[in-house]
Amino acid sequence: MTQLICIVCPRGCTMHIEEKDGAYSVTGNACKRGERFAVSEMTAPMRTICSTVRTAFPEAPVLPVRVSADIPKDRIFDVMQEINHVVVNTRVRRGDAVIQNVLGLGVDVIATSDMLYTSEGR
Repeated sequence: MTQLICIVCPRGCTMHIEEKDGAYSVTGNACKRGERFAVSEMTAPMRTICSTVRTAFPEAPVLPVRVSADIPKDRIFDVMQEINHVVVNTRVRRGDAVIQNVLGLGVDVIATSDMLYTSEGR
């Protein structure tokens, strides 16, 4: 039996997950979302990443970024290595891809700020 604290909502239910013959039984959850979260954590845990990338602009030496969708938990450090190699040298806007399809995961690393987008960049 595995015990997890649900992070889907602020309630923070303590759930117990038991696997038997490939099927998962979840108890302690207050809603179906908690059950889906628990099964996902046991079979294919996913996470998000928020970080920064370096830029070539002295007025903004780093730019905040995030992944556009969840990625497999076991690929976090691989994605972070890719993020750490990036230096943005063009002016980008919030939502623009800084790395497209990072590591073939079908997820982009996107800018989360317009701080590099100026009137000169339009």
